[in-house]
Amino acid sequence: MALMNRPKTPENAEILALRGLGWLAGEEDGFQMFMEQSGVDPAQLRDAAGSPGMGVAVLDFLLGHEELLLRFCESQEIEPRDVHRARHQLGGEA
Repeated sequence: MALMNRPKTPENAEILALRGLGWLAGEEDGFQMFMEQSGVDPAQLRDAAGSPGMGVAVLDFLLGHEELLLRFCESQEIEPRDVHRARHQLGGEA
């Protein structure tokens, strides 16, 4: 997945954020923490899943939880700095 190793475009950053959300959905504890911290309910999450704002929220969440970030990066074969780059692409500084 070399394309995602360097999220140089907003489109690639959005894809990485969606992958992060999908990964979080499979991590029960992490997903619950994300839902609680973001303050969204499942219906709101479904409606906003592909939006840039939700992408920023997902990436911010991962960047703020090192253990989850490292597990996500390992599962995606990317570096944590790639998540930070994607976050920057979606909305500036993290």
